Amino acid sequence: MSNVTKIFASMVFNATVMKERLPKDIYKAMQKTIKDGKRLDINVANVVANAMKDWAIENGATHYTHWFQPMTGITAEKHDSFISPTDDANVIMEFSGKELVQGESDASSFPSGGLRATFEARGYTAWDPTSYAFIKDKTLCIPTAFCSYGGEALDQKTPLLRSMEAIDKQAMRILRLFGNDNVKSVKTTVGPEQEYFLVDEEIYNKRPDLIFTGRTLFGAKPPKGQELDDHYYGSIKPRVAEFMRDLDEELWKLGILAKTEHNEVAPAQHELAPIFTTTNISADHNQLTMEMMQKVARRHSLVCLLHEKPFEGVNGSGKHNNWSMVTSNGKNLLDPGETPYENAKFLMFLCAVIKAVDEYQDLLRISVASAGNDHRLGANEAPPAVVSIFLGEELSEILEAIETGKSYDGREKVQMKIGVHVIPRFPKDTTDRNRTSPFAFTGNKFEFRMLGSSASVSDVNVVLNTAVAESLRQFADEIEGAPDFEASLHNLIKKTIKAHKHIIFNGNGYDDKWICEAEKRGLLNLKTTPEALKHLVAKKNIELFETHRVYSEVEMRSRLEVMLESYRKILNIEALTMAEMSNKDIMPAVSEFIGNLSNTLLAKRSAVKGIKGAYEESIIEKASALLDEMLEKTRSLENALKEAEKITDAQEEADYYCNTVIKNMEELRTAADELEVICDRTMWPYPDYSELLFGVR
Repeated sequence: MSNVTKIFASMVFNATVMKERLPKDIYKAMQKTIKDGKRLDINVANVVANAMKDWAIENGATHYTHWFQPMTGITAEKHDSFISPTDDANVIMEFSGKELVQGESDASSFPSGGLRATFEARGYTAWDPTSYAFIKDKTLCIPTAFCSYGGEALDQKTPLLRSMEAIDKQAMRILRLFGNDNVKSVKTTVGPEQEYFLVDEEIYNKRPDLIFTGRTLFGAKPPKGQELDDHYYGSIKPRVAEFMRDLDEELWKLGILAKTEHNEVAPAQHELAPIFTTTNISADHNQLTMEMMQKVARRHSLVCLLHEKPFEGVNGSGKHNNWSMVTSNGKNLLDPGETPYENAKFLMFLCAVIKAVDEYQDLLRISVASAGNDHRLGANEAPPAVVSIFLGEELSEILEAIETGKSYDGREKVQMKIGVHVIPRFPKDTTDRNRTSPFAFTGNKFEFRMLGSSASVSDVNVVLNTAVAESLRQFADEIEGAPDFEASLHNLIKKTIKAHKHIIFNGNGYDDKWICEAEKRGLLNLKTTPEALKHLVAKKNIELFETHRVYSEVEMRSRLEVMLESYRKILNIEALTMAEMSNKDIMPAVSEFIGNLSNTLLAKRSAVKGIKGAYEESIIEKASALLDEMLEKTRSLENALKEAEKITDAQEEADYYCNTVIKNMEELRTAADELEVICDRTMWPYPDYSELLFGVR
């Protein structure tokens, strides 16, 4: 591996490169734009563009692209070369400030939820100077926002940037009340832990369901799964270790702070965790991470699966969103310090988060809703669909003391005693970790665990930023100008705790008893994507986003249409794939297997008088019955898809897929998986779970 400090961010046009290549006044103007949000002058953009072009060409780039994130969940790019013709029939390499700042794309070809019709094609990409440009595949990539001709957001970055401005504005109001006049801005930070599976490419290529949908639609349970807990944190296989080393190098070149990697719980499952950074940059980096995972895997004859539930019966994959708020001078506003009971500022921001999560539980659930994540939420490896907050014993006791007016003496740090003298003692944390909680406080940040592995981190952080901004806005409105600031602050914190403490739960989120308890508390349990999406355009949610200018009502309704359409299309593709696999491969293979067994039975009876052939007879009977059942379930699924085509309302269609089509898919799978268990291994048309989960050696 190359020298890490030498290669890190070598493909990024960052502050260090800018300082080297830009005139001092231009560099200062860029830093004001990046740090303080100052608007960039076109003359400054021209100088930056020329320097960026020269640097890119020196590093092997021949093209540039406005790299953006439409509502497809992945990134998009259109490449243009730097060449411009000259009068003498030659070319020169040029790149203007106008080309840097603004591009144009076909807005009607991306999901828009009705904002753009086919004949209304114009859309714009606009440079996000707060996220550094980088070189990928010999192309200069310029992170941009994407909007329609009418200015509506058509991407995931624009609302995220708007939400960051909203929380900055309201957090600054609170800090001014505390006398923090030296703070210039507040930014949210995110560190997304990324889970994924690696399977052998040759085996993957023999599974149409993995190719078309990213998950196995059929597959019987293997003799061994994750029950021995021997894969989690286990020794990393040489082939996987080579992939991880290669991936780290590619990510480091792009300035991505890849830090931690290990085996996850399920066989063939792994995790990569970065160091946290500013939220919009973190969102960009996570998109690049997912792309690089898939590219680098292919170099090693592997395939990286990012689906939330690629294999039935073992853990699926999530993406833990570690979120916090940091001031321009580096102060983490969610750091309780040594005496959280006396840290009024921390308690106020903590209460703002608690209030936001309680009042907008539905939006948080919607922000992680997808057809893939529905398979995962509520299973043993993921939180339930009920949103709750884990604070731990110490913080919970502090809030209770404030609410009741009792004194709090604090907790002393307890020394951990391992029982081995050679191992030094160390202080025990004042709170445990709760991996069953969807929204857990982990010392100086909140870890939101419901997000699916394939999703962009943008949507969930748009909700978090905006909901917390609303809490802070209400807090500031209430105590600004109060005659007794400390008394008003104390009453506000006390009132907030009393009103929203029902969202706090420190117990086992996997326990069925909690679901009953959550219902008694009045918490929402939105189990499926269609059920959750019905809440998106509720009046309070529209008011939230419009108040903070993050989404207009039109933009919200368009996103509802996009999410419903995506849900329906994903399930339609899965159902069609199941029907095709059943009709073309599985049923013919089983029929041939039964025929071979029948011929064997006849031959044995002819050769040996009076022989029963109990094995052949029993398998033929069972396989024939299951084959008939498969045929019936396949036809039922096909009929269900035909009925779905008749439904014109998007919500009604999503409900139909959820309640009817999925049921038909599950019934077909059950019959097929039973057949796989009894069928001759050499005649089953696809590699089984044993090969998929344990094929990388």
